[in-house]
Amino acid sequence: MANPLDPSVFPSSADFYIAEFENILVGITSCYKMMIEDNISVPSNDENGIRDILLLNYLKNRAIKRKIKLTNYRFDREIMEDTTKGRVDIRIISKNDFEIDEAYYTIECKRLDNNKTSGTSGLNGDYIREGIMRFITEYYSSYYGINGMIGFVVEQVDIPANITNINKLLMENFSDANTETVLTFHNFIKDFKYQYYSTHKDIKDRKIKLYHLMFDFSVNIDKS
Repeated sequence: MANPLDPSVFPSSADFYIAEFENILVGITSCYKMMIEDNISVPSNDENGIRDILLLNYLKNRAIKRKIKLTNYRFDREIMEDTTKGRVDIRIISKNDFEIDEAYYTIECKRLDNNKTSGTSGLNGDYIREGIMRFITEYYSSYYGINGMIGFVVEQVDIPANITNINKLLMENFSDANTETVLTFHNFIKDFKYQYYSTHKDIKDRKIKLYHLMFDFSVNIDKS
């Protein structure tokens, strides 16, 4: 099987889009680190609330966008797609492709905790069923074939062990995810432990690459 990181297995110019999206994820991770440094409190049971803090207070902040060098991108939240039923958590439009309406990256955000980590009824199951599968089934469109997910970790979890749990669920309970490569560590973000990718085939047999970032907010939960 071809190396899933090899751009030759994706459509033409995929090497550019892979590099571009990885650069965007580096910037988003910088914003996560700022949230931790700023000791921002986040809700434990509201992934949209966590996303909104990340998006509205950091990714849409002009000074921060300049600092993390993402001024060529627009970040939108909870956007209804034109060609599918999906409402994407974060839509990222590049200045380079601004005139192409369907050209954008999508990031889906999901909470993760330490309950039922080996079962399909827990949040790990939701991460796959309502996250990964939305790209496979084209509930979310995928113009570039490259998108991302962010796991908001809201309880103390052994994250590498939990990745193993997610991978086991993928292979044993979600065969329709058409997984070619399970979540695999991919070291492209400096000084950040929890960065992964997976590859799949969608319902039209097109290769989909998903990046997975795990943001640990377990010590930042609002207890009020």
